[in-house]
Amino acid sequence: MHTEPDHSVYFRDPITNYAICANDFAYNLICVAMRKRLCLILVNLPEETGEFVWNNVQELEISDIDRHCNALCFSPDTSLNCTPNKVTICVAIGLCELKLVHSDLNQYNRIQSLKGHTDYINDVAWVCDGELLASVSDDFTCKFWNVSTNLENIITFCLSSAGMAVKSHPEDPNKVLVAEKRGIIHLYNVRSKQAIVSVEAPKFPLMSADWSNGNRLLVAALSGGDIVTWDLSRPFVPADVKQVHEDGGRAVQFAPGSSDIMVASIGRPDITLKVFAPKSAVPLVEYGLKTYGGLAWHQRLPYITAASDRKLYFWKVQVK
Repeated sequence: MHTEPDHSVYFRDPITNYAICANDFAYNLICVAMRKRLCLILVNLPEETGEFVWNNVQELEISDIDRHCNALCFSPDTSLNCTPNKVTICVAIGLCELKLVHSDLNQYNRIQSLKGHTDYINDVAWVCDGELLASVSDDFTCKFWNVSTNLENIITFCLSSAGMAVKSHPEDPNKVLVAEKRGIIHLYNVRSKQAIVSVEAPKFPLMSADWSNGNRLLVAALSGGDIVTWDLSRPFVPADVKQVHEDGGRAVQFAPGSSDIMVASIGRPDITLKVFAPKSAVPLVEYGLKTYGGLAWHQRLPYITAASDRKLYFWKVQVK
């Protein structure tokens, strides 16, 4: 099976990572990371404008982003519906650097650094309604940063292996999901600094995990090439284990929304993208990529995206 993409955007340099804004007031804003620069583009899909249209709205030349971008995410207060525009992005680059990039997509740009990790940062997420920034690292920690004041590291959870994923949930703003490489996923209450529940994957290494926006009881991980799903109301055994990538996985994401809980993943062999409907073993989308540069769902429309080399691809997912 080889599902050709519906649309693509070509960039002049290889893409190392990207993120699609999840906020209602900037849902078509995409940040694409390349070596030494970030590119902010606006994308309109045919369902919105009748045709696929994209515009390059700003390029930020950042001299010390000359290494691989490990993770990036938009702040929840990013908005194009105010004057001036307000765009804030957290970028994890190089060995252990976190940077906050602020822009109005015009003349104003500001970059702040957050220092405290001692090894590669694998994921970042805003938590507690955007009050805090969370990051997980190969240094066996999950750190929380106060981004509203002095960028101080105010909480650190010590892990038993590398932190691979950190996620918040829109309906549980004070709770955070933290996934470890050895297959353990923790749910923490950040305010009380207490662990609520933990689950363990039957295989390892765990490379990615996600928390369903449509159903906060559903958690998925890509572990040992399998997509493992848990129902947190019955957390002792996985609700489903799907063998997807024979030679190991790279990323997994639930589709946003609550009507159809689809899951997308990228793994080996051949850096293959796959999208599955619930309880189905036959992928709705399958496509071999040249390189891995990220995975993300569109927040409003049924499109999955993936970056490969210099292209950002879009597939419309037809639920059978």
